[in-house]
Amino acid sequence: MKKLIIHGDPGVRRDGVIEYDGEEYVLFSVDRQGDWHGPDRVQLWCTVGTEDEREAFEKREFVPHWLETEGVDAEAVEVVRERGAA
Repeated sequence: MKKLIIHGDPGVRRDGVIEYDGEEYVLFSVDRQGDWHGPDRVQLWCTVGTEDEREAFEKREFVPHWLETEGVDAEAVEVVRERGAA
């Protein structure tokens, strides 16, 4: 599980699936930042992980401040599924 800051909006939402750096990740949470006061592009602050890590996320069995954090441009993210099943 890690934090992924996506610069720009590739069109994904919570429970969507993305491929980044050769790995497939589920978006457990997505916080949209920067709509009002900048930066010049919106940022999506996402908690991502594998489906095996979902239970740990839901039970909060992690420390958010200790997660590895990466920043990436939206163009580097391939959207596999935009959002979870409704």
